[in-house]
Amino acid sequence: MPQVLRIGHRGAAGHAPENTLAAIQKGITLGVDFVEIDVRRTKDGVLVALHDRTVNRTTDGKGSIDRLSLQDVKQFKAGDGEHIPTLEEVLKVAAGKTGLMLELKIRGAAQQTVEAVRNAGFRNPVIYASFLHDELTHVRMVDPEASLMALFGVLSRASVARAIRYGASHVGIRQRKATDPLVNSFHRAGLLVFVYTADAPTEIQHALSLNVDGVISNYPERITGQ
Repeated sequence: MPQVLRIGHRGAAGHAPENTLAAIQKGITLGVDFVEIDVRRTKDGVLVALHDRTVNRTTDGKGSIDRLSLQDVKQFKAGDGEHIPTLEEVLKVAAGKTGLMLELKIRGAAQQTVEAVRNAGFRNPVIYASFLHDELTHVRMVDPEASLMALFGVLSRASVARAIRYGASHVGIRQRKATDPLVNSFHRAGLLVFVYTADAPTEIQHALSLNVDGVISNYPERITGQ
């Protein structure tokens, strides 16, 4: 069986508050190939690592991230002494230590995200991922060599063609929807297949049995048996 890439979901969210520097550092300690981080933007235009539209679930603050300034955001506690980090901070922590999978959660942030990676001089592999497939086109315009992942929540017969149309090199599919025929159809089209989010050992082993190329997990140390 070929080696499967291990991706720490939102850093390594099973061990530290998601999308924080502590979670990223934990993923690095666990030896992940990539850490996956969600990218959103504050009211004053700063890119930050945050999954939800609001800060309510993951911090002691309240409000939509796009209506809060970075100064506001930095006052909120995200647990274990952590705060919502900027993308610039994420890049510094990960530099030279692990690859990054950057999931674009909003429209219109592609160019700024690619430029942030470029300006940081980040040399490790980067995969730009999104359910908003138009954003992948914008990434490609800024960086013709970028690795792109088309994320799918719902799959159809057109999914392979859609991934190709948007210039993806990778696809991300829900682990519970992954099947041999589906994975094989993407592989025949030359696409690498990652599954998300596999945490239970049975979920991880099922993914590995399908010969996927990467597994995204809150507990990346469980991805064994390769």
